[in-house]
Amino acid sequence: MSLLLLFVSVALAGMAIIVLANWLAFPSLQGAARADGSCAVSVLIPARNEAGVIAPTVQGLLRQTYPGYELLLLDDQSEDGTAAAARKCGGGDSRLRILQGRPVPPGWLGKNWACHQLAAQAKGEILVFTDADVQWRTGALASVICEMERSGADMLAVWPTQRTVTWSERCCVPLMALAVHAYLPVLGVHYAPFPLLAAANGQCIAFRRRVYDRVGGHAAARGNVLEDVSLARLAKRAGMRLRMAEADGLISCRMYRDWRSVREGYAKNILAGFGTVPGLIAGTVFHWLVFLSPWILLGLGLAGARVPGHPVWTLLLISAGVAVRGVTAWRSGQRVGDALLLPVSVLLMTCVAGQALWWQLRHGGPMWKGRRAAV
Repeated sequence: MSLLLLFVSVALAGMAIIVLANWLAFPSLQGAARADGSCAVSVLIPARNEAGVIAPTVQGLLRQTYPGYELLLLDDQSEDGTAAAARKCGGGDSRLRILQGRPVPPGWLGKNWACHQLAAQAKGEILVFTDADVQWRTGALASVICEMERSGADMLAVWPTQRTVTWSERCCVPLMALAVHAYLPVLGVHYAPFPLLAAANGQCIAFRRRVYDRVGGHAAARGNVLEDVSLARLAKRAGMRLRMAEADGLISCRMYRDWRSVREGYAKNILAGFGTVPGLIAGTVFHWLVFLSPWILLGLGLAGARVPGHPVWTLLLISAGVAVRGVTAWRSGQRVGDALLLPVSVLLMTCVAGQALWWQLRHGGPMWKGRRAAV
């Protein structure tokens, strides 16, 4: 039991160090940024069955202040009138072009194929890929371009502010920020040459066109459900400057609406994130040990069991876990108080892992929007 408490202590101390370093070094987009429009920009949206959310996304992007950009939306074989909804809300704006996607070839994932087609039609020197459910405040595009110029980025991975409403969203979605801010030192991402120190969020990624082409674009990640991370690693491997930034509310997204969509959405990616089935199981056990075992040991101690350092040690570990979760929530624009729900979050993510393992056993990989998603 003492070894378990020591292991948890070391793990949380490491997270705390990374959180503190990222608090000081992780950049954010600047809301008052002004860009001169010297670079032509293409904003690219892959969209499949997004009629219910596409209007505010297109309208927000057409309100951007950046002087020189085009907006391309590819309708990826939608069955709900996505293209018509986008065309209607576009109001005939000449900057908006709507493309009809071709059938997905063997070996490709749908989104990756859609992004590949968009890039082939884009005219910009900078390509900004964004999802159909991402909201852009006025001036956000200029902020992205200014951050690329300020940081010298060849690839800029922006982390949109996640909007959550239901309890399942609030418990699970902010764990993405926990993974970024507590597990991934931003200085290592920016300056270390190792491809494993790379991450990105497909909700908003900006490339210089020459870099996108050099690493092979989405064709180089055609069958990878984590194409965003794969492209970030390819960029680092090629010696390109990968940079990250928090959107700080300028760009936001509500990814999911209920527990089913949370479970299936995260299950689509989680196995690829851990690499293998044993890796996913090991990761799940790790989070049980670090974030759940102190609560269990506290309960055992209160019930009369002999627990080393009870209750001080266990309470310190519980407080450290909640603090790490709380700071990452604050840094990424989430509800800080929801950090107290961390044990519930771990249990829900265990259910997500179970869903991913079931898909792997039943279908050979994750399912998404009616199509099998390869890993």
